[in-house]
Amino acid sequence: MQALIRAATQYDVESLFTLRTSVVQNHLSVEQMADLGITPQVLADSIRQAPCVWMAEVNGQPAAFSMIDLAAGEVFAMFVSPAYENLGLGRQLMAVAEAALFEHHETLFLITDGRDEIRANGFYQRLGWTMVGSVEGDDVRYEKSRAR
Repeated sequence: MQALIRAATQYDVESLFTLRTSVVQNHLSVEQMADLGITPQVLADSIRQAPCVWMAEVNGQPAAFSMIDLAAGEVFAMFVSPAYENLGLGRQLMAVAEAALFEHHETLFLITDGRDEIRANGFYQRLGWTMVGSVEGDDVRYEKSRAR
């Protein structure tokens, strides 16, 4: 297996949407994302404005991605295709996202589904993120501060 982590380009938008809709937990359809204001055009515009999305490829195939909101200091998205889980891609993508955010922020945050059965919670906790409270519905906020 050959894995490559690279900055996504506007030409990756279709692959990013395919990856995002392939996940089982925290699944959203293209229509649900559009209702939230996440469209191919918005994503392409974000990528053009600043490096904010990184893609993992395995043997040349899109396998996972992470996305940040640099201004807010947020890890906005982190998704791994079910076919490529447990290969360490999520850890690698989170390391890249965190490094980019820590260049501008002392404390980072992310919001995710806080239900017990959501595996992402354990993943973030193993990477040193701390749950700091509830947001809305079942969502929770995690934070991580720069190591001193």
